[in-house]
Amino acid sequence: MCRMRLQPIIVPGWKNSGPDHWQSRWQALLPNARRIEQHDWENPCAADWISRLTAEVDEARSPVLLVAHSLGCLISASLPVPLRAKVAGALLVAPADVERPDAPDCLRGFAPIPRQSLPFQSVVVASDNDPYCQLERARGLARDWGSRLVVVPGAGHINADSGLGEWPQGLKLLGALRRRAVWRVSPPPERIAPIPARPLSQHA
Repeated sequence: MCRMRLQPIIVPGWKNSGPDHWQSRWQALLPNARRIEQHDWENPCAADWISRLTAEVDEARSPVLLVAHSLGCLISASLPVPLRAKVAGALLVAPADVERPDAPDCLRGFAPIPRQSLPFQSVVVASDNDPYCQLERARGLARDWGSRLVVVPGAGHINADSGLGEWPQGLKLLGALRRRAVWRVSPPPERIAPIPARPLSQHA
């Protein structure tokens, strides 16, 4: 079986990922990577954010590999069911616990966190000292989503402040996920342009 090309889609979280964030560094490293751009990074709206990801996945011409961080993990898990068949795999890093008591008000619209099992290969990467999600909460999300769990000790929110640089360990996890996904994905059906209606012939 030949290796199928996958379409990486980078899904940042609240306030986007700055130039020192591993997501931004990976954007330059991953061939053909696309990045979700939200209309308002400071004041996220769940419906708008999910809609933006939905449109990007729908437009993809190859099976999708989601590379999500924080709030981006939640919208990835909220992808409408019909489009999940286009996803080959998802790397879900430091999912944000928007249900915690001290969650910012602007994030509460993303609750409740979707807990359905995901029908594609997925890995949840969590830290044991993430201020925005307790490890046990991340462990529960991984269990509910049917994801493999990888714990990175002492990495905080696994963002630019974690000092990970290009985060080589994460790239290895992504490579392993890509290899597993390739053998389990079917190519999405090609889009067929609608046939324009032919005008009725005019009889004199």
